[in-house]
Amino acid sequence: MSDVIGGYIFYEIAALLVLAAAGGLIGIKLRQPLIVSFIAVGILAGPSFLDIAQSDEHIDLLGELGIAVLLFLVGLKLDLGLVRNLGPAALITGTGQIIATFTAGFLLCLALGLDSGTSILVSVGLCFSSTIIIVKLLSDKREIDSLHGQIALGVLIVQDIVVVITMIVLSGLGGAGETSPVENMIRVLAFGTAMLAGVGLFVRFIADPLVTRLARTPELLLSFAIGWAALLAAIGHYFGLGKELGGLLAGVSFASTPFREAIAARLASLRDFLLLFFFVALGASLNLSGLGSSVGPALAISLFVLLGKPLIVFSLTRMQGYSRRTGILASLTLAQISEFSLIFMAMAVTLGRADESTMALLTLVALITITISSSAITYSHQFYGWLDPKLIQLFSIQTDDLPEDQALAESKAPEIMVIGLGRYGSAVAKALQKNGRSVLGVDFNPVAVNYARAQGVKALFGDATDPEFLAHLPFTSTRWIVSAIPEHEPDVAHDDPRRSLVRSLRSNGFKGQIAVAVQNSEAVAPLKAAGTDLILMPYRDAATEAADLILTERSPNQIKIEDPEGQQELV
Repeated sequence: MSDVIGGYIFYEIAALLVLAAAGGLIGIKLRQPLIVSFIAVGILAGPSFLDIAQSDEHIDLLGELGIAVLLFLVGLKLDLGLVRNLGPAALITGTGQIIATFTAGFLLCLALGLDSGTSILVSVGLCFSSTIIIVKLLSDKREIDSLHGQIALGVLIVQDIVVVITMIVLSGLGGAGETSPVENMIRVLAFGTAMLAGVGLFVRFIADPLVTRLARTPELLLSFAIGWAALLAAIGHYFGLGKELGGLLAGVSFASTPFREAIAARLASLRDFLLLFFFVALGASLNLSGLGSSVGPALAISLFVLLGKPLIVFSLTRMQGYSRRTGILASLTLAQISEFSLIFMAMAVTLGRADESTMALLTLVALITITISSSAITYSHQFYGWLDPKLIQLFSIQTDDLPEDQALAESKAPEIMVIGLGRYGSAVAKALQKNGRSVLGVDFNPVAVNYARAQGVKALFGDATDPEFLAHLPFTSTRWIVSAIPEHEPDVAHDDPRRSLVRSLRSNGFKGQIAVAVQNSEAVAPLKAAGTDLILMPYRDAATEAADLILTERSPNQIKIEDPEGQQELV
């Protein structure tokens, strides 16, 4: 009998996997994230249509393991340094967005007739944006390193921290009808402190030597990471903290090890595979016949997420002096709710703090907002071109925009400007300055700007791919502008940023000469056609210089070698 039941479960899982693959293929053709496709597959496999997904316990188990692995990866890559490096940009925008979204969402939910408890839970879910979708789409567009991409990532990290806090609070409240919330909170704090102490001891004395030994066999390292995430998730669940927090702590315990990136890379595919079952189960649990009463509120809440949430982010970035372009692109990126919103609500349902109808409502909001915002992120630059004049007219915004760095207003035109202060750009700037030239560096990365300033190079913080920012650059008497920004292949979403930079400089009236660093010779002709005067090829130029030094047959003592970072000189 058990063999027969096991066979049916295997057939069921196989059918779900085939449907998920087909649904994912259709979703890719429609340019939709896999989350949307998997939830749609769950609806198709659920009782309203094919009624394939019947082994709820087995599917839910795989989904819960997927959540544990997901939160393990979140803890593994919880980069507090990015928030610190962005300074007030991430903290102000992230916390301000959460407070404003929660307040407005709560009032909207009350106006829609939801009770106060449900309104609070739904409003918390609206505060978060999808890390998986945003990182994936920005990476596809090669905008993860752009200024608006960095702001969005900083906001996502702030949201991840708040997710952890809300889950702790929800765990402390406990299930409806159990002991008092105060007693639950005391119990959760006590067990949480004990787990944190255990994880701290693990990190201090065990993590590095253990992971170093396991890394000799990559398969064993992967197996241990999965087992560790599942173990701490089980411990967290046993002590009332929840599987989610246990999985997160497991990731944090590995975050300080030198192999965390290798672990994350190996677990990413497994996470996606296991989360498939979570989203399929979510879709299968939706009873379409009972969703009629949720459609109206879901549309109203989705409209708020798609319009109100970006407006909040846009206002916060403008208050900090960022340009309209940066504000619009960052706000479009965050215009959806997160997979964590659904995980948080599923946790509330498990604890008896929410019912299935609330879960269905938030799932509908997720489907609507993720579907629409994915297109908005993909075509964000086209949306910006359409939205910018509308915002100017609606809010009477002055077209003479504020600079993103107040030092712009005080800067004098340098003789040479270097845009992009990475290893190559900063080395060029320092070499020019050592030769007595007046140099100004520009970069969107606060770390690069601060490092350049510490080395004595005058530097500004700002996104040089933003035409509005370029219009404020002090280049009236500048002789040369050197572009050392990273090389990206152009695609359907945006042009080559170096070529766009050259065109913007020329359209803003720059009459001096422009030099652009490239790695690929295929980019030379388009850059020349756009108005570039000098092409720099670092590897070719360095090879030529090295050959010249060798062919001069000078002794090593006659050759002066300078470290690229300018830290030391060897003679």
